[in-house]
Amino acid sequence: MFETLSPDRLSQAITHAIAPAFVLGAVAGFTSILSTRLETIMARLRAINALPEGHAKSHLKADIPRLKRRAKLTNQAILFAVISGVVVAALLLVAFVSVYAGIEHVYGAGIMFMIALLYLVAALITFAIEVRIALTEYDHHDATKPKP
Repeated sequence: MFETLSPDRLSQAITHAIAPAFVLGAVAGFTSILSTRLETIMARLRAINALPEGHAKSHLKADIPRLKRRAKLTNQAILFAVISGVVVAALLLVAFVSVYAGIEHVYGAGIMFMIALLYLVAALITFAIEVRIALTEYDHHDATKPKP
């Protein structure tokens, strides 16, 4: 098994791992941003839900369906990003295990990399939809409160 291992093959595997490693770092950063965004959406949702009836800001409850939709989309984007990260991490493991086992990994790695990128694209598109909802539909602030 280890007879085919050579410094050149190991060096080549490390070279091939550079792009997936960068993608893994990007996915980690993107997931962090999405998590922070979801926390913000959920905090606003909880705050609005906690308002008693007849409160001066109870008109903000009209924003609850939009916030729920944004939370669902953000959660879905996080799921896609995490799946992408898991596939990239598996790709890196497969690449190094195949070097030690003396198996060619290029074709399988290419397919796994494409799958990871497809999930990343799905996460980005889902995030774009959520951002569009956040920016195109006005936020119900005090300025939208009906005047007596």
